[in-house]
Amino acid sequence: MPWSASSSGCGALARLARLALILAIGARFGLHDLGADSRRRTPRAVRLRRALETLGPIFVKFGQVLSTRRDLLPLDIADELAKLQDQVPAFASDLAATEIEKGIGQNIRDVFATFEKDPVASASVAQVHLATLNDGREVAVKVLRPRVEQEIAKDLALLETAADLAERWSKEARRLKPREVVAEFARHLEDELDLMREAANASQLRRNFAGSPLLLVPEVHWEYCSQRVMVMERMRGTPISQVKRLKEQGIDIPALARAGVEIFFTQVFRDGFFHADMHPGNILVASDGRYVALDFGIMGTLTEVDKNYLAQNFLAFFNRDYRRVAQAHLEAGWVPADTRVDAFEAAIRAVCEPVFARPLKDIYFGKLLLRLFQTSRRFNVEIQPQLVMLQKTLLTSRVSGASSTPTSICGPRRSRFSSAG
Repeated sequence: MPWSASSSGCGALARLARLALILAIGARFGLHDLGADSRRRTPRAVRLRRALETLGPIFVKFGQVLSTRRDLLPLDIADELAKLQDQVPAFASDLAATEIEKGIGQNIRDVFATFEKDPVASASVAQVHLATLNDGREVAVKVLRPRVEQEIAKDLALLETAADLAERWSKEARRLKPREVVAEFARHLEDELDLMREAANASQLRRNFAGSPLLLVPEVHWEYCSQRVMVMERMRGTPISQVKRLKEQGIDIPALARAGVEIFFTQVFRDGFFHADMHPGNILVASDGRYVALDFGIMGTLTEVDKNYLAQNFLAFFNRDYRRVAQAHLEAGWVPADTRVDAFEAAIRAVCEPVFARPLKDIYFGKLLLRLFQTSRRFNVEIQPQLVMLQKTLLTSRVSGASSTPTSICGPRRSRFSSAG
């Protein structure tokens, strides 16, 4: 059919134009020169961050995911990419209303007594509106952007092409496994584009902490949820980063920090199901001092084998039994069978001894895990995806041996009512 052929040709031209734009921006920021020995005035990490910001929100989100792969990336690049913020202008409220009506299969006026047209949060994948159900319950309504799937598919295809070209042309890029990273990013986005999955995550976490004196999780209103729309209980509280306000409200800050550590380890070791995006924008503090969790698009899971591995390693680390740590890796099959245990033990000791020479309160487990990941490169350790998620969570939450402030639980990132994804 002539129309189809024409449409296909236009689509190919559009992709070619987009690829040309990506290459032009890459050249403008010198992305062909990202080696550690680069002599350019602007640091390579800053150039990469600025290029991703110029390319748009999907590439910003890609950079955010990339920043968590500290087992693969040089530290300077990972730290710089962690500064990326996924913030884009909101889409029109009438489009949001249309998308919500499609998602729930009902007229918006038949479901909500009130609906706030201006969103409280907006990002590259979705935005969040506040509303009131007809029975008076206050809710937050998360809705995907119109045609976001098609837009993401286009940019993902280009990312895959760019990753393939990078692996072909750059030895440094091959070491960073760009195709593997893009594939992981695609899986991450696939999860974010299914709000039923996020609703299920929220429901599971709420069930795990039912009756908890430490953590509140919003109730999901399943009758109004679909793949593109999620309606949940509206949660109120003070962003955890606003320590001064929390103190004015009479919140016990040291107790709050200790509760944060307990919540984290309960998720990991009791449930094997943990919130993997624990930055301040996703955590509030209720008036009674309990934590409030928001945004459940990124969750991590651990098997009994994983939990046993982590428990053995934590125990061995604190006992400074580095041979046991090395043997645990071998027993788990994460290190090649021909690895010399004594050499691996010595490398682990070199990482851990400077850390454990400090007081327990000054030890940050995320940084410890990061350094171990970096050491593991030399021994061809197979990094498990679930442990990368755990390491990301530990780094963003900065869980320490004896945390004394909320910022020991959450790093200094953006604070909003809710994250739009």
